[in-house]
Amino acid sequence: MARDAVDEILDQWRTARPDLDASPMGVLGRLSRATRIAERQQQVLFSEHGLQQSEFDLLATLRRAGGPRGMTAGALADAAMKTSGAITNRIDRLVAKDFVTRDVDPASRRTVLVALTPKGRRLIDRAVAEHIENERDILAGLSLRQQDQLAGLLRTLLVSLDDVGRG
Repeated sequence: MARDAVDEILDQWRTARPDLDASPMGVLGRLSRATRIAERQQQVLFSEHGLQQSEFDLLATLRRAGGPRGMTAGALADAAMKTSGAITNRIDRLVAKDFVTRDVDPASRRTVLVALTPKGRRLIDRAVAEHIENERDILAGLSLRQQDQLAGLLRTLLVSLDDVGRG
């Protein structure tokens, strides 16, 4: 079986501290390294569309969950698990790029709705299709069965960490 950089780290721990079972470092270290590598590859794609990952995430959230009226900034913050201040800054950038609008809800004058502009919708429709292909490429080293197994294992881990129904 091929060895990775984490194997070297685990070997070093076995030598330095043979009394410890460092195997959890193998799992979490690999998960962390894989995430960093995938995020770098994803950022290349987002940059091609003039976006940061956080901007892509908001546009994608509006596209999949916003409906024709859009979403409140609070609902966007909840969906992205970010503070309202962080969301406000991202919305400001997307408004400046003409990807989203921010308008008072006619049904409730105290509510502001954020919605995709036609330009924003075209962008996210292109970008999300390319993003899925990019993710497919990132996972190409695993068979479809292995991808399903990994997804199931990660779901079990996240549920055990109480990540139920959070975005």
